[in-house]
Amino acid sequence: MEKTELGSTTAKILVIDDEEIVRESCTRILQSQDYSIKTADNGEMGLKILDEFHPDLVLVDLKMPGMSGFEVLEEIYAYDATVVPIVITGYATVDSAVEAMKKGTFDFIPKPFQPDELRLVVRRGLERRKLVLETIALRKEKEMLREHFAAIVSHELKSPLGAVQQNLYALADDLEEILTEEQREKVTRLQNRIKELVTLINTWLRVISVDINKIKEQFEIVDINPLAQQALETVERQAVRKDITLTSTFEEKALQINADKGTILEAIVNLLTNSIKYTKMGGKVDLETKGDQSQVLIIVTDNGIGIDEEEITNIFTDFYRGKNIPDSERSSGVGLSITKRIIEAHDGSIRVESELGQGSKFTIMLPLAR
Repeated sequence: MEKTELGSTTAKILVIDDEEIVRESCTRILQSQDYSIKTADNGEMGLKILDEFHPDLVLVDLKMPGMSGFEVLEEIYAYDATVVPIVITGYATVDSAVEAMKKGTFDFIPKPFQPDELRLVVRRGLERRKLVLETIALRKEKEMLREHFAAIVSHELKSPLGAVQQNLYALADDLEEILTEEQREKVTRLQNRIKELVTLINTWLRVISVDINKIKEQFEIVDINPLAQQALETVERQAVRKDITLTSTFEEKALQINADKGTILEAIVNLLTNSIKYTKMGGKVDLETKGDQSQVLIIVTDNGIGIDEEEITNIFTDFYRGKNIPDSERSSGVGLSITKRIIEAHDGSIRVESELGQGSKFTIMLPLAR
């Protein structure tokens, strides 16, 4: 079905009400605003016009013979969730109108209504639709930019850089016997810098390529505790280099969730790596798992440098790097954004508590497997 778009064109309004006087009143009042208006005297006819007319906003009477207003509202939402539904109701059914709003209806107007009341509610509804459509357009534009960026990074940067890296390895091997010690060190530094660039590019591509739907396809029953232990082992070498003590407290019983094992492991490792990165030499990082009747908690706590209050809202944004990152550490600014996306794909959430200079506490909350 074709969907409408609200821009510079005339807004389209559909009125569905079994009372002729209401349909005529709505038409007369709204025509003065230069809207395109169609009417229907029952739900079935209204839905037929909906498919042909593609309105931006629909005024629906809740109490009609035949198909009820609630059924019509459900069909409108299924047809196009951006169409703005407004309920027309008698005073006796105001409670029903409120119930309809709880289910997503934009607003309601009781009978009898003043012309200015109707104009105001309709104008606000059309403004709402315009904002929704603009948001959708911006989201699509963002996705297009993300796809173009992935193509550029992959083909224009990763491929030639990989070729340079391969040729440098071959050249270093060919010249191994004639290079001086100083020249070998320079070649090694060059190899390391190229390796870092390749790693950074792969990280960028990882941010772009996180496919929520694909993650959900890999779900299975997973016990968090073995994954948490595996995550600790993964970051152990990194912790040892900074003389950071890793501790853990795991729930004794199994904590089972519906999850993609690989990405949940990645999320826990990202949090541990982040804590190690922002904790000074000789510090401490703790990993804890626990559960209740409805959810599993995975908690990473450190005594590191902490996060400024004004930065907390930004730390899960793609490519955001904290202001206080230690000079000895590198950050691509994507680990936490990937983690948040993974957790949300598992119908979970993540929160952070932190105070500058006092360390940070990250908590992942995931629903228990039923």
